[in-house]
Amino acid sequence: MLTPAVLAVAGMLFSLSAATAKGTDLRDDRRPELTNLISERKREVADSRDRASRLRAEIDAQQRAQAGADGQVDQQRRRGDQEQAAAGLTAVHGPGVVVVLNDAPRRADGTRPAGATVDDLVVHQQDVQAVVNALWAGGAEAMTLMGVRVISTSAVRCVGNTLLLDGQVYSPPFEIAAIGDQARLERALGVSEGVRLFSEAAGTFGLGYEVRWEGDVQARAYDGSTALRAARTGS
Repeated sequence: MLTPAVLAVAGMLFSLSAATAKGTDLRDDRRPELTNLISERKREVADSRDRASRLRAEIDAQQRAQAGADGQVDQQRRRGDQEQAAAGLTAVHGPGVVVVLNDAPRRADGTRPAGATVDDLVVHQQDVQAVVNALWAGGAEAMTLMGVRVISTSAVRCVGNTLLLDGQVYSPPFEIAAIGDQARLERALGVSEGVRLFSEAAGTFGLGYEVRWEGDVQARAYDGSTALRAARTGS
């Protein structure tokens, strides 16, 4: 008695699937569409950044032109120019330290090191942040992350094992470069608890951790928005 009922339900499901599909494959792989969407959004972000940079340059040019005819504007303009270097708005270069963090390489057989979880084999947000904080503590005069200038309003955020910085997505290896006293910067990395933990994990699970001295680290001027959306005083 159950057989006719099961066949009737199955027929109904087949009919609903056919009507929903309308001749298409409901199990079609949508990954190519997602990849194209991500690429399109990345292009849109890059175009928006370029347009914003051009507009800021136009505003800057107009402010300079106005400063020539207005003493108060000129005074404030000169005051702002003096603070640009400290704010990261001018390009600098000099000797420094470069730190590279990378995920552990995948094994050919798909296995993991003994006792390791998936999370143990990738670089996390706190790992990148620990290096950045240590380099600032070591007296870094300027810093870049993936070639992007790091300023006071920069935020280190990771989505999965990718880095989100100023609207752009970066995949590992993550490179952090700092200009300053090389010995002092390396000592600061050595005494950082977060960096120490990552270094130990690198030795245990095969994560990439490299520190090298560079004779001329290039730190281009920050060209993104400097607008401060929110702030909180320390207690």
